Amino acid sequence: MKLEKIIKGITVNEIIGDASQEISGINMDSRLIEPGHIFVAVKGTQTDGHTYIQKAIEKGARTVVCENLPETLIENVTYIKVNDTEDVVGKLATTFYGDPTSKLELVGVTGTNGKTTIATLLYNMFRKFGYKTGLISTVCNYIDEEAIPTDHTTPDPITLNKLLGRMADEGCKYAFMEVSSHSVAQKRIGGLKFVGGIFTNLTRDHLDYHKTVENYLKAKKAFFDGLPKTAFALTNLDDKNGLVMTQNTKAKVHTYSLRSLSDFKGKVLEDGFEGMLLDINNVEVNVQFIGRFNASNLLAVYGAACLLGKKTEEVLLALSTLRPVAGRFDSLRSPKGYTAIVDYAHTPDALENVLNAIHEVLNGKGHVITVVGAGGNRDKGKRPLMAQEAVKQSDKVIITSDNPRFEEPQEIINDMLAGLTKEDMRKVISIADRKEAIRTACMLAQAKDVILVAGKGHENYQEIKGIKHHFDDKEVLRDIFANE
Repeated sequence: MKLEKIIKGITVNEIIGDASQEISGINMDSRLIEPGHIFVAVKGTQTDGHTYIQKAIEKGARTVVCENLPETLIENVTYIKVNDTEDVVGKLATTFYGDPTSKLELVGVTGTNGKTTIATLLYNMFRKFGYKTGLISTVCNYIDEEAIPTDHTTPDPITLNKLLGRMADEGCKYAFMEVSSHSVAQKRIGGLKFVGGIFTNLTRDHLDYHKTVENYLKAKKAFFDGLPKTAFALTNLDDKNGLVMTQNTKAKVHTYSLRSLSDFKGKVLEDGFEGMLLDINNVEVNVQFIGRFNASNLLAVYGAACLLGKKTEEVLLALSTLRPVAGRFDSLRSPKGYTAIVDYAHTPDALENVLNAIHEVLNGKGHVITVVGAGGNRDKGKRPLMAQEAVKQSDKVIITSDNPRFEEPQEIINDMLAGLTKEDMRKVISIADRKEAIRTACMLAQAKDVILVAGKGHENYQEIKGIKHHFDDKEVLRDIFANE
């Protein structure tokens, strides 16, 4: 594609060189540059792409998009000066990859908890309806049935457009995508056209990046502010920020709730560890999910499917056949008669939701043992809150290691324990080795008890000192069960 066509949709301050040249690719990472590529110099949180301009040119970049021109300009290289490279990179990628979101219907899901579940269930549902469908999520990306591993909740704008371009080329009609607060703040979704947005909830998370809850809220809200008037904005009335999210959107606002009058109203009629009986808009449906938070997620899925034009009867039928997403309230039954639940809950609010769901089903007929940790090199402020939430709703708590990353596991555990009183500590033990912590919980459990192993969910690794070691909570539990 010619450079002049690629830059048509952005505001350019200055062009030095030939804008009629053919471009074969686009990259923000100088290591990935090939001859004929555009290199976009983005000022990131860790490094400034402007320092890699020379390296990109040596690797064959024919065009450099930058905010500041280098002191020495190389002959036969075109320089394009803009105000904000972070802002233009998504738009450049969208144009280069053929504006993929004009060829498929893209729905974004944002919020602290529930994004993966809602996006994945919509993907599974629309495939059941017979459509080729794409998914962009924390667990894995999919182009219909082809799995593409992922490193981030929302990929960088170039990877994202390339992925969406492949979805469009391979005939996907719909795509469902988790939209993280980072991706909005870093303008990774710039240039994409959404037909709908879904808000789940907002609680403390990612403050290591956003610094304040207000900044975190603004990042989520910016997604809805950017939706066109042709789109829908589906928001959760049960969250105090539900209507804040949509107050400035041009999109048509719809609501869902388990407590209030709303467009999509739900109620839990019966629940157990096998599933729930729900009332959705005065129709009863059995689902294979547990807990009020999942009832809320299913309402969002139901609402979005209806807003995308599906008939209520076929949506309800599909809901009844869907199964939980890997690592989200995954339950395993021990030969000794207790239940173990693996869940990704890694925020105080998510932990509260999962423990509430367990108590709703247990109804006082068993004890709850929680195994929980906190991630290293992330928001330290939530560590004592995680411990407090676990203690509040558990009979026994084992504080352990999660993904320590570059921190010492015991120091993270100490930060968690700092939030507990002497009274709390009577029901708490700490075991840094996660496998031993899970094994200890299983030894303590009796018939009818529930063990919650929280924090890692679908992850099959433990990240220590920059290295990912294989570790899967479900595998560990199955090995223990095999020897009981």
